[in-house]
Amino acid sequence: MSALQIVAAVVTIPVTLVAIGLFVRAIATMASTYRLGQPDRRTDRPGARTWTLIREFLGHTRMSRLPVVAVAHWFTMVSFGVLFLTLVNAFGQVFEPDWALPLIGHFFLYEWVTELFAVTGLLGILTLMWVRRKNHPGRNPSPQGRYSRFFGSTFWQAYYVELTILGVALCITVLRGLEYAHEDVTGGDHANALHFPFTFGLGELFSGMSKDSIEQLIVVVAAIKILISFAWMITISLNVTMGVAWHRFLAFFNIWFKRHADGRTSLGALQPMKVAGEPVDFDNLDELMEDDSDEVSLGVGTVDDFTWKGLLDFSTCTECGRCQSQCPAWNTEKPLSPKLLMMTLRDHANAQAPYLKAASNGGAPEGADAPAAVTTALIGDTSYDLSAPLTAYNPHGPDAVIDQDVLWSCTTCGACVEQCPVDIEHVDHIVDMRRYQVLIESAFPSELGGLFKNLENKQNPWGMSARARLDWAKDLPFEVKVIGSDIESADEVDWLFWVGCAGAYEDRAKKTTRAVAELLHTAGVDFAVLGDGETCTGDPARRAGNEMLFQMLASQNVEVLNESKAKKIVVTCAHCFNTIKNEYPQLGGEYEVVHHTQLLNRLVREKKLVPVARPDEADSSGAASTASSVTYHDPCYLGRHNGVYAPPRELIGALPGVEYREMERSGEESFCCGAGGARMWMEEKLGSRINLNRTQEAIDTGADRIAIGCPFCRVMMTDGLTAKQSEGEAREEVEVVDVANMLLAAVRRGEEPVTADA
Repeated sequence: MSALQIVAAVVTIPVTLVAIGLFVRAIATMASTYRLGQPDRRTDRPGARTWTLIREFLGHTRMSRLPVVAVAHWFTMVSFGVLFLTLVNAFGQVFEPDWALPLIGHFFLYEWVTELFAVTGLLGILTLMWVRRKNHPGRNPSPQGRYSRFFGSTFWQAYYVELTILGVALCITVLRGLEYAHEDVTGGDHANALHFPFTFGLGELFSGMSKDSIEQLIVVVAAIKILISFAWMITISLNVTMGVAWHRFLAFFNIWFKRHADGRTSLGALQPMKVAGEPVDFDNLDELMEDDSDEVSLGVGTVDDFTWKGLLDFSTCTECGRCQSQCPAWNTEKPLSPKLLMMTLRDHANAQAPYLKAASNGGAPEGADAPAAVTTALIGDTSYDLSAPLTAYNPHGPDAVIDQDVLWSCTTCGACVEQCPVDIEHVDHIVDMRRYQVLIESAFPSELGGLFKNLENKQNPWGMSARARLDWAKDLPFEVKVIGSDIESADEVDWLFWVGCAGAYEDRAKKTTRAVAELLHTAGVDFAVLGDGETCTGDPARRAGNEMLFQMLASQNVEVLNESKAKKIVVTCAHCFNTIKNEYPQLGGEYEVVHHTQLLNRLVREKKLVPVARPDEADSSGAASTASSVTYHDPCYLGRHNGVYAPPRELIGALPGVEYREMERSGEESFCCGAGGARMWMEEKLGSRINLNRTQEAIDTGADRIAIGCPFCRVMMTDGLTAKQSEGEAREEVEVVDVANMLLAAVRRGEEPVTADA
């Protein structure tokens, strides 16, 4: 061995051993931290989970929303695994410059794959570096650059990872060129394009060098490649919160353990509140609290109240900011950033883990007082500055880890979960923290006190009398059947029409309720309602964190529905739709639930409802819902949470003479109206109003009508439109209407006017 090879070996071997040792220790540390979390069963259907992992990994299905980034990331990601053998080869080259892997080292297919991914990996990381620089907060004109998805990300870590990949890819490419030159100068059989398809040109640049010089360069570059690789391993091992690096390992586990084995996004139903991994049964709550009061926590009040999957979620966050870029709260200058929330919880969990481990073992780390170390409130008042939202997050306290405004700004729209490429379940974690604040701390926005009181006493958010639930049906030209008075059970009709609280009490929503009833009657669909047998589904209570109140309301509804033998239910409210369809099965209520746009679209396709072209003159029914151009707002709990995007658009498309105009943010990337997560009943005191942001986008399409499919959306969008019209920023003739109202107006044309207002 030459002196150069000895130096290279003396430097690389110890660095490698240290790196491996630290890496093993880091993995053990992280695993022990996850074990601090609460139980959560995630091992059902292992075959389906494995297929989901393969599909998301190789298909990059979660990354595809940003196509350029997806392609670049795919080649960069795959090259990390495919090119591992080049690291093994580099160790051999330190000792023997012309060393190659046995059997496959000179096999042309292996060489083609190696060079392909070396070059594409190099191009991929250069693309990702360009994207990061292009979207750097410093280059963003918004205040403090907060509208960059990388705002708040740890840039030195990202740059270090990117430069590491760049350095390794360059080393592999240069080494291949030097190997070509070595083959050429020694008269080998492999110095041709068959064995060096992408680097033979580079190899020609080294061909004029001597054999000794080429071999010395091979040793130097191989050593540099090894040092870059294991310096990276040492760095991430000493920084277990370095999500931008660790996600390349943890993402596989996070995807495999996602909520739904079949790969569905973790939206729709909220996870039930659990104690020791089991759903809480409030019938046995008092007994549970008495038997184990020191360990029982309702919701999440400290970091170890999260499940182990929650702790894994936090570590897996790669700080890409896709969730942040789509969050309606963040985009309207509020302190909530799903990314910053995950990063803060990750850092807090890592900081608290040694004390929590010691406390669980009855001791404390040397020089530390374990009880005092874990007393920092998870949620509280951080006295943050709204102009500096990063101050709302402090993983080390001292007053609180996360400001209360962060927690209560969430609309639970699910955009963060939908966008996350590694399947983090932000909404479940936020609601779990709300549960603790409501049920244990009684710390929640004052407006929710009135909501909870109305739900407890009157079983609806408006505090209205149950006797008024059928007022919407007055003066209809046909009888609306009521189960329990007109008929015995729901099996005597085709559909149970779940009216919902908004549909029964809110004036604008009543118009939709009447329209749906008229359309079903016109189509010959036999339906009935529960009348005063309905109560609120519990959606606002559950998403506000009042799980006890939700279970009370939901259990009562499930009992009524089961007693009425309901099997098929149609609803007009996206929130009722989601709750009955996805969450009532948790309480024993299994039903076929459809949204009214789905059922009406089916009736139009079956020609049971026939829309008629708009005449030149005004519609005889006086319905203002006729228009030449329409845009549609996707309700979050219909679209993103349940994947119902096509039926409302197909219905609009079936209206003769109507031009459809899509908003820029639509479908999976639709922007929230601001009403979800019980925000409908909370004042919006921070930043700009979410509904104004969304309404402006609808106005910008130039459409005459803003169509919706949810009463909450109708309230928020109507209020937003009224504000814009009063400021002269929207035409007076623009109107917000439900899709059902538009269909009814089209079906009515040519008929005698009907007394009811459409």
